[in-house]
Amino acid sequence: MKSHLKVTFFGDSICTGQHVAIHQGWVTRSSASLARKFANENQEIVVTNSSVNGRTTRQALETISYEIQSHAPDIVIVQFGMNDCNYWKTDKGLPRVSYDSFTANLSEIINRIFHFGASKVFLNTNHPTLLNKVKFPNTKITYQQSNCDYNEAIRSVARNTQVELNDVETDIFKKIEQKKCSLDELLLPSDLLHLSKKGHDLYYTFIYPKIESAVRDLLSK
Repeated sequence: MKSHLKVTFFGDSICTGQHVAIHQGWVTRSSASLARKFANENQEIVVTNSSVNGRTTRQALETISYEIQSHAPDIVIVQFGMNDCNYWKTDKGLPRVSYDSFTANLSEIINRIFHFGASKVFLNTNHPTLLNKVKFPNTKITYQQSNCDYNEAIRSVARNTQVELNDVETDIFKKIEQKKCSLDELLLPSDLLHLSKKGHDLYYTFIYPKIESAVRDLLSK
């Protein structure tokens, strides 16, 4: 009987693939590629997606005991921030999760993942958006400015933990500068935030090889 090597994605709508067909999402494609690549290994690669649309790090901590701790995955890919950095009109100028709380929540998420046995944790920054014109109610900041700020928090957490940073934002800006893509083609025109099929293609190309390498490293031990 094969043993299991467990890979889990823990995030929000960027991991669930909101508004695109399931088979086009970068997480689903990563799972399928791992299954093909390691089909002849003595260990079965079990990939799960414990991600929820609209979820913040505060909400993730409320569910982490079941979604991560009880399953003890070997490799975890963490992506949060695009909901934490958002400002709802009813909050009167406060973000859904403050910068300091986001940083603390993310650190606790990572510490818990490692504590429950993960050998490898990837932490993603978030891609840029085109929501850069309209300011949030009762603020002087746009969504994209807030998104950039929270990406800096993610980098700070990465520097102070044992995670491997997938700096999606920096990678996309480099590709745009090199004229390999444009931001508008990576995002859905309906909301200028969620990933289009090309956006999912870029995520997959950037992140999947690192996951595959991590799986191979664990299998060799």
